[in-house]
Amino acid sequence: MRRHRIRRPKEVFLSHAHGDRRFLSRLAAVLRSHGIPYWYSKTHLAGAQQWHDEIGRALARCDWFLVVLSPQATKSEWVKRELVFALNERRYRGKIVPVLLRSCDYNRLSWTLGEFQMVDFRINFEEGFRKLLKMWGQVYRGLESAARLKSRKTRKRGGKTALPRR
Repeated sequence: MRRHRIRRPKEVFLSHAHGDRRFLSRLAAVLRSHGIPYWYSKTHLAGAQQWHDEIGRALARCDWFLVVLSPQATKSEWVKRELVFALNERRYRGKIVPVLLRSCDYNRLSWTLGEFQMVDFRINFEEGFRKLLKMWGQVYRGLESAARLKSRKTRKRGGKTALPRR
């Protein structure tokens, strides 16, 4: 039996509809607290930038593609553009992760999405985060425990950004 090597992301592109930004903020916090680099438009786009160029540069740079699926996403022209780009890029093969946030007709984005193993967040966010991080060989520690662990590591190194103990 052949074992697949876990491919930890260098950087994950987060494709989403604007209406799902509350979930994206939570997702970004979990990724950050577990040391997974990501590109998220809300935090990585500056107001005066040519945002379509920045999105293109991020898509060209990232090595994993995560698409958040919801009714809003299925109507988003930009989510569809980003997904089509990722589906056509060889380096994203085996590295496209559909995240099912809310039930929707995701075939509107691409008829191929049904072939991918989805990470389901519809019922339980904690379980969704566990499954997502497990894919990259990480154990979900929750937001608070991950922040405490990071704080402990920073204090051990004598860093000045240590969080106060609880």
